[in-house]
Amino acid sequence: QVQLVESGGGLVQAGGSLRLSCAASGGRFSGCTMHWYRQAPEQQRELVATITTNGKTNYADSVKGRFTISRDNAKNTVYLQMNSLIPEDTAVYYCKAEYLVYNYWGRGTQVTVSS
Repeated sequence: QVQLVESGGGLVQAGGSLRLSCAASGGRFSGCTMHWYRQAPEQQRELVATITTNGKTNYADSVKGRFTISRDNAKNTVYLQMNSLIPEDTAVYYCKAEYLVYNYWGRGTQVTVSS
């Protein structure tokens, strides 16, 4: 079992930045591929960014060049640095740990971008 707790969300003006954190416990964090998802009201949850166990990253087209995913295995934490935020980035952001066939989710953190 892996427990995940997201933090760092909040209210920010368009053009601003936030850094989300996702702290993991209870499992082998270094062996997990980590993902950030987001879900806006009345929309489906979408994959935002992924980082593999060896540090390879991938991003949704909508956030490329603005968001950066990173991980610190010593701290069992994955980060999402979000720059140049736009109102369309408003959503609840979730992290997910993928380990073999298992997926573990956090409860999410709200990000609101005002215009």
